[in-house]
Amino acid sequence: MKKLVIPILVLLIALQWICAPGGQAAEQNEIYIIKVNDAIGPGIADFLKSGIKKANDDSAACLIIELDTPGGLAESMRVIVKAILASRVPVVVYVAPGGARAASAGVMITMAADVAAMAPGTNIGAAHPVGTGGQEINKTMSEKVVNDMVAHARSVAEQRGRNADWVEKAIRESVAVTETEALKENIIDLIARDTDDLISQLNGREIKDKGRLDLAGANKKNLKEGYRTKILKTISDPNIAYILLMIGLAGLYFELSHPGAIFPGVVGGICIVLAFFALQALPINYAGILLILLAIVFFIMEMKITSYGLLSIAGIVSLLLGSLMLFDSGSPGFRLSLKVLLPTILMVSGFFVVVAGLVFRAQISRPRTGAGGLLDEVGVVKAALQPEGKVFVHGELWKATARKPIGEGTKVRVVKVENLVLEVEALDETAGG
Repeated sequence: MKKLVIPILVLLIALQWICAPGGQAAEQNEIYIIKVNDAIGPGIADFLKSGIKKANDDSAACLIIELDTPGGLAESMRVIVKAILASRVPVVVYVAPGGARAASAGVMITMAADVAAMAPGTNIGAAHPVGTGGQEINKTMSEKVVNDMVAHARSVAEQRGRNADWVEKAIRESVAVTETEALKENIIDLIARDTDDLISQLNGREIKDKGRLDLAGANKKNLKEGYRTKILKTISDPNIAYILLMIGLAGLYFELSHPGAIFPGVVGGICIVLAFFALQALPINYAGILLILLAIVFFIMEMKITSYGLLSIAGIVSLLLGSLMLFDSGSPGFRLSLKVLLPTILMVSGFFVVVAGLVFRAQISRPRTGAGGLLDEVGVVKAALQPEGKVFVHGELWKATARKPIGEGTKVRVVKVENLVLEVEALDETAGG
């Protein structure tokens, strides 16, 4: 395992270098634009948080977030909302283009903006929380979750002077409205055809505690996702994180069962690091993690104990249950797909069973080399045993002894090996010298 330390450290250093902030300072009167067209998760939260920080560091005129999302994780949403509320630079959330939506977590992000806008043909709402797999949460837990979200949502909406009663209905009753209804109900501040129209309407607008927007002649600058965001978005997909976890466990298991293989251990170590990096940002159920680790224990025990397959069956069942319980989220885009789960379980379980079987067979199989490999081998006497002599066994001439005299040319069987001297017996016990 010591051989895995250096590759893992190199990986962590590389990730740190990739994630290092960079970029040039903004020009005076520059508008930063971030486009979000995905479920709200750790990757998007990190992207928006870093974008808001950059806009503040560069003293941009304002930041426009073009939003189209089906919702996402509550924790990631709260990270974004806190970053927006703490921003010194005015933040505009623009639900666009036509056909886009700001559902679930998107509602809260829109409510938190200094200016909320929508394009024609868009909608906002349906923010009721759901449980794992999309099912309704049980009544007691649902009341706690909903009340917490309502309190948070009303606080944000009231701070921005928007319709707090509608936001509560969006959470409790999953109501949704079009852009025209949203403007009429004081949910958003304006409707804009496109980004240019939005900037035109924003120009000269007074923002509470942040002054007047002067966007005449301002340059637009699109903020792109950095390597950190791309990596985090990719591996924070539950399906990718799950596959990385399985590959990592399989690689380390192979290295433990076949010490010195190195490559499987290195690959397994890297995948484990990436999987844990993703899992710490995802809503996971620790019971699922423990069941998966228990499955590995069962497979390792299968190599040491003759269970006639019972431990392998227990390992497969534990691995399946742990995988089903692993991710504790009903948010769109953050569920483990059965199309990924079932084939992965079959392949990984098959791998563990095959490796355990090979190791067990190697442990109980007869030695092919060394002193153990000579036992029960048949040879020919080359010098009569009275009681010592020479026998030809396994392609070599050996010093041998016998309890009874055995004549030259007689076939013998090796019954014992001690200090490079063979003890043999005649295949035909009546043979004599």
